[in-house]
Amino acid sequence: MLTRAQMIGLFRTGVDAADPRAAVHDALTATPLHVPQGGRVYALAIGKAAHAMMAAALPLLPKPEAAIVVTNYENAAPMDGARVMAAGHPVPDENGLQAGLAIQKILARTRKNDVVLVLVSGGGSALVPAPVTGLSLSDKAQVNDLLLGAGLDIGAMNAIRQHLSRMKGGGLLRMAAPATVQALILSDVIGDDLRAIASGPTVAPIATRDEVRALLASSGLWERLPPAARDALNRKGDTTPLPDAQNRLIGSNRISLAAMARACEGAEIASDKLIGDVSAAAAQIVETVRQGGGPRIALFGGETTVRLAGTGRGGRNQELALRVACDLDGLAGWRFLSGGTDGRDGPTDAAGAVVDGDTLGRIRAAGGDPAALLANNDSYHALQLAGDLLVTGATGTNVADLQILCIDA
Repeated sequence: MLTRAQMIGLFRTGVDAADPRAAVHDALTATPLHVPQGGRVYALAIGKAAHAMMAAALPLLPKPEAAIVVTNYENAAPMDGARVMAAGHPVPDENGLQAGLAIQKILARTRKNDVVLVLVSGGGSALVPAPVTGLSLSDKAQVNDLLLGAGLDIGAMNAIRQHLSRMKGGGLLRMAAPATVQALILSDVIGDDLRAIASGPTVAPIATRDEVRALLASSGLWERLPPAARDALNRKGDTTPLPDAQNRLIGSNRISLAAMARACEGAEIASDKLIGDVSAAAAQIVETVRQGGGPRIALFGGETTVRLAGTGRGGRNQELALRVACDLDGLAGWRFLSGGTDGRDGPTDAAGAVVDGDTLGRIRAAGGDPAALLANNDSYHALQLAGDLLVTGATGTNVADLQILCIDA
């Protein structure tokens, strides 16, 4: 069985395979940006990997007329040749609102023959809120909190967000017209639906407003929305054809899983769709352990959802790991890692956790009640008591979550 350190090293292999610098460099080297005679270049980067993507792109571009980076606070740093703006994630903040206005101001300057290069990565949806008319930043944050706690998958959340933003669901394309838009996209969405990554600023929306209203009603969320959000969703949207864009996928969870499998002899990709409610995902991991058949190293990729019922701290990876540990308490011969490739799981400083059959024993020995902590969605403090948190720091990339399961026999 792999040691804890070896598992963390294998997780880092997956993260490194999603290195946004290498992905952008390779994409722009293979297909250089074409700028028509007399055209100017504008470069925009949004998301958790925005800083690294822009740093790789700038040396390969004609000098941009303007370049702006919008990323989370952990990944922000000054950059020669570009304005860097840090904003809140996962809950939008005032800095994100100002970043959205700055992007709009830049795009208002474009004209025919100009080219707008858009570098997109996960997290861009919250980082650049750009709420529609009548919707305040406070309303947008309230909606975001509601969606995050409701257990909706990322596709459903982004479908809703798109109709509450001027930039999402192809809104950026409308702002950039009549310029040509080319996008390089690092996917944090399982299945790599470009409409869902950062809520699809350069692609058509996932759903119509009628479909979004029906989704919110069926989820019991419609009446809980701020009145301004309901008003916005009841208005008629822009029905003019969406301008074209060239969208290229340059990195994904699947690519990271494949790199991990190549790097570890005997490792196999058990699933690249570990999605849905975290309790169901935990049951899948537990069943794999109980089936035995080891020694075995099984790799998983995906993005689960957590329905919040308590007031504790944690994230989907920490809760997944704690649930697995609770179900396999005292059983020897297994070890499980679950981590977010961006290095941050929920509103915590941990990427996830590495647990085994003795995790609950360590929690109890430190004075904690595992069942009570789990019921309160307090996986962070439970795993902190066990010494099982996975802390990597911000990685500068984001391709959803990776899991490693080791079984002795």
